[in-house]
Amino acid sequence: MMSSKWRDEQTPSYIDFVSSFLNANSFRLNFVPIASDFIFNCGGLSLAFIFVTNWDCSNTELVFNRVQKLKARFANLYVVVCLPTKEKNDSFVRSYFRWGMQIGRPPFVPVQDLEMGFEKMVKIAHSRGACKQQDVTSTMKAERLGSVQMLENYVKVITSIPGIDSHDANMLNQGIGSIEAVSKATKESILEKTDLSPDKAETITRFFRDPKFYLSPKLTK
Repeated sequence: MMSSKWRDEQTPSYIDFVSSFLNANSFRLNFVPIASDFIFNCGGLSLAFIFVTNWDCSNTELVFNRVQKLKARFANLYVVVCLPTKEKNDSFVRSYFRWGMQIGRPPFVPVQDLEMGFEKMVKIAHSRGACKQQDVTSTMKAERLGSVQMLENYVKVITSIPGIDSHDANMLNQGIGSIEAVSKATKESILEKTDLSPDKAETITRFFRDPKFYLSPKLTK
């Protein structure tokens, strides 16, 4: 099902692409007045999608307010966001944490173009439906729990650095990656890939490189 409101905001050529793609993947397309942009029913599982086709760097509040409302209504909600430029991608990352989003709740799927975005939605719907049919939901929950635990451990390690909080840890995870990658990152790369201040970037690089710093009494609790 596609939201009739969302349909009216797109170009006719893109709606033709969506229709053809759905037909090729054995989906029927219906236009209905729904709260989300799409709803897929696969294998007895219903999944809702918000598809942001035009990221407005000057009005991010509209998107995140809508996400907050719909995640309370749909148990399986995904947000696909088209971010074709570095400027839009940087704006999205900053806004994601500014509006207090929790990683994976709901899952956000950044894509570079509209066609990729819709293909991602269909693949997610197919895979979730297949998992439902094969009764592997318990396995998925275990994997998700493992991912959450890994992230929690990551945050604990990074926030042990003086002056670094959980927001900074999440930004480092998104922009730099693993703890090993953070330990090898330069001050310049941290500033380029995150919104951390120069002082915090300097603190992180010193923490992993200067024994006098990470063995100093200020780490003692």
